[in-house]
Amino acid sequence: MKICLRYLGDPGYQQGIGQELGVSPATVSRTVDRVVNSIVAQSHEWIKFPTTNHQLMEAKRIFQSMYKFPAICVIDFTHIQVGILNPNRHRDEYINRKGKPTLNVQAI
Repeated sequence: MKICLRYLGDPGYQQGIGQELGVSPATVSRTVDRVVNSIVAQSHEWIKFPTTNHQLMEAKRIFQSMYKFPAICVIDFTHIQVGILNPNRHRDEYINRKGKPTLNVQAI
């Protein structure tokens, strides 16, 4: 799993990730393939979208009751860079895997 997560965080560099983690590029490729295929095979259990108006209204009601916030939809953004300056304090908490200062947020 660690190999797959590392690869998904910086795709396209199987050889470098393999060297970093002490495995061959082929092992990186096989591991990523197996983990991603396993996730996709089980995704129907985790990813469900409302298909009727009743299901949509029920999902909105549940979300509002859980988080006390009305929502039409929920969107997950990861890294937002616009307007983020390089912080002086706790710098490592704001630097993403590409070395740029960002905020990792979830937005509704």
